[in-house]
Amino acid sequence: MPYPSVFEASTTQTALERLSKLTPETKPVWGKMNASQMLAHLNVAYDICYGKLPVKNGAFAKFMLKLFVKGMVTTDKKPYPKNGRTADEFVISGERDFEREKSKLIDYIKETEKNGVAYFEGKESVSFGKMSAKEWSVQFYKHMDHHFQQFGI
Repeated sequence: MPYPSVFEASTTQTALERLSKLTPETKPVWGKMNASQMLAHLNVAYDICYGKLPVKNGAFAKFMLKLFVKGMVTTDKKPYPKNGRTADEFVISGERDFEREKSKLIDYIKETEKNGVAYFEGKESVSFGKMSAKEWSVQFYKHMDHHFQQFGI
């Protein structure tokens, strides 16, 4: 299943339209997170990518992530399973400010489109090493789409 490119304005527009349907009261179809926690969870990927959340993976951890996780995260092959395991950095506990997390996500979605293919081509991932712009795009879109589906948006 090919995913749309996060570097295209039409993808950004569609993502923002879907996001506009989410409210603090929106209940998940599956899983334990509430809407605010889900937004914070999505923001972690961007926080790591843009260096706002430092993550140190040792050589062995990076090798294992690249070997066993990268293909699932960065390819179009199949969607994420429901209730799948996630890295510790992505586990969100406690309450989060819905409007703050939503605004932050909107900014990240727009920034990623603006930065474009050239910024992401060959960009180093702390988990997977150098990635192509397409791999970055699939990673961001697939993750967002998975959680938007989780909340029926």
